[in-house]
Amino acid sequence: MTHNRNESGGHEASGALIPERARRGRGARSNRVGRFERELREAVDDGWGLEQDVPALRTQVQRENVKSIITRNDSPDLSFDRSINPYRGCEHGCTYCYARPTHCYLGHSAGLDFETKLYAKVNAAEVLEQELAHPRYEAKFLALGAVTDPYQPIEREYRVTRAVLEVLERTSHPVGIITKSALVLRDIDILTRMAARNLVKVAISVTTLDRTIARKMEPRAATPARRLATIEALSGAGVPVAVMVAPIIPAITDSEIERILVAARTAGAREAGYVILRLPLELKELFREWLATEFPDRAARAINILRSMHGGKDYTPEWRIRQRGRGPYADQIGARFRLSIKRLGMNVRSGELTASLFRRPASPGEQLSLL
Repeated sequence: MTHNRNESGGHEASGALIPERARRGRGARSNRVGRFERELREAVDDGWGLEQDVPALRTQVQRENVKSIITRNDSPDLSFDRSINPYRGCEHGCTYCYARPTHCYLGHSAGLDFETKLYAKVNAAEVLEQELAHPRYEAKFLALGAVTDPYQPIEREYRVTRAVLEVLERTSHPVGIITKSALVLRDIDILTRMAARNLVKVAISVTTLDRTIARKMEPRAATPARRLATIEALSGAGVPVAVMVAPIIPAITDSEIERILVAARTAGAREAGYVILRLPLELKELFREWLATEFPDRAARAINILRSMHGGKDYTPEWRIRQRGRGPYADQIGARFRLSIKRLGMNVRSGELTASLFRRPASPGEQLSLL
């Protein structure tokens, strides 16, 4: 069934939930169309009871050749001004992922499309080398995976992240990796060598220690235990590790802040950060669908607390507010976090990486130095 959008840009009808059989192992509950589409398509049960015939959603990967790979930003919320994302979309399927709405720019849904229709930037390493070779390029800290996870499952086959790291190691360029995957340990050879020269650090996202909640919330990501084991392995190899308690979800995971920090510190993490749940654009409805099916008894409370931090709205896009919120609840979360890291002796050192070792690669046709 097709519906036209109303004049306010909203939907005249909401997207229907995809049958559980088809979306098993996925995070989103529906595939509602994005904000740029003129029509809304909705599945309707015709009464014949054919739901059991709906095939399971399969991951589709499209190879993409990009013209540029380093993305710039001027956000005061972030500690970096440049980043690389080897993939579009993310198979981890995290229900809370703030990157979901970016898939709408491709004509896809922020829902199940985001985790099943993926794009691998297969020429990322080649393009990166070209950009680093530019005479005016100045090396600074670069974040790898600031939007989608660079070590999501398809990295096993496509190895785009591995290729990017090889370029960064060869040019001695500082990089910080953000992931919730144990697959990062595959590249511990590169990471260990770069860490010895103060060129790399890794941030592992740990949202909960509860395996059941994690499975519901992040269906194809590593279990909490494996993430802690990853922190321990990286730290043991001399790679600086941080833990990101992100996002903190009101009424769902907010009680775990202290336990997560203790577990990560015990595993070897020396730095920590946090972000409170963000619900921009299409994500606000997708997350509500997930809450209604997985935590119906806490759904209203979770949304009410979140809205209390954004002036009665689901989300405030303003810098310095969008990631932390404001008000009594936000202040309480901040105080708990600060007290915990102080007690645990975390964030004592800045963890700043060096950019002075950077060696610009030769441009095509450029004569290599003999020294």
